Amino acid sequence: MKKQNIRPYVLAENNWKSVKETNYEVAVLPWGATEAHNYHLPYATDNIIAENVAMEAAKQAWGNGAKVVVLPTIPFGVNTGQMDVKLCMNMSPSTEYAVLRDVVQVLDAQNIDKLVIVNGHGGNNFKQFIRELSLEFPKVFVCALNWWNNTDPKPYFDEPGDHAGELETSVVMHLTPEWVLDLKEAGSGAAKTFKIKGLKEGWVTSQRRWTQVTEDTGVGNPELSTAEKGKKFFEVSAKNIGEFLESLSKSDVNDMYE
Repeated sequence: MKKQNIRPYVLAENNWKSVKETNYEVAVLPWGATEAHNYHLPYATDNIIAENVAMEAAKQAWGNGAKVVVLPTIPFGVNTGQMDVKLCMNMSPSTEYAVLRDVVQVLDAQNIDKLVIVNGHGGNNFKQFIRELSLEFPKVFVCALNWWNNTDPKPYFDEPGDHAGELETSVVMHLTPEWVLDLKEAGSGAAKTFKIKGLKEGWVTSQRRWTQVTEDTGVGNPELSTAEKGKKFFEVSAKNIGEFLESLSKSDVNDMYE
């Protein structure tokens, strides 16, 4: 039987023999969603990207001596505005908090004092969870990042889009092209905006009723997407996240300010 190379920074591929001997400094938790992404992208788009960028960032950090470990991806996210879209799977915020709390409880018990959530879904928001967890588990430093916003997408894309647009489509074309339909099958990604000024400008927040906003579930035109664009943006994003993981691994959680 041909053996695959086990990546030491990926928990799912490892075993008790190696895990018990490794002093991990940072745990990385990819968190996505299972939802429609226009007609052409897979429901697992957010999971595919979050997991791959987390693993590539961890690979780079591990190569520079950081003892990081990527936990299995959480595949469900907050999709309360998409309950009428077939098989868009919703995980309520209270459930997300309960899952995250259990993860942090494990890390706290095992003296792994740093957790980075690599988020792949715009509907997930972890800031308030982190505030509450800091009171119950003050020894664990928890932080979260959205994989797509550590660098400006404008130099890489003509029109990045918000959901299943050029940015996301290009990255999935790079990572799992076999799961992307021909772009002729995609909808235009045309979307409506709120009528009321404050909501339209973004200084008043609410959730969107997805089927009232878009007919094809996309927000952003995927027409100009290419795997080459996705590769360039993915690599820059992973590099930036990898550098953060490396820096965090070397940091004292009790001495984080200058």
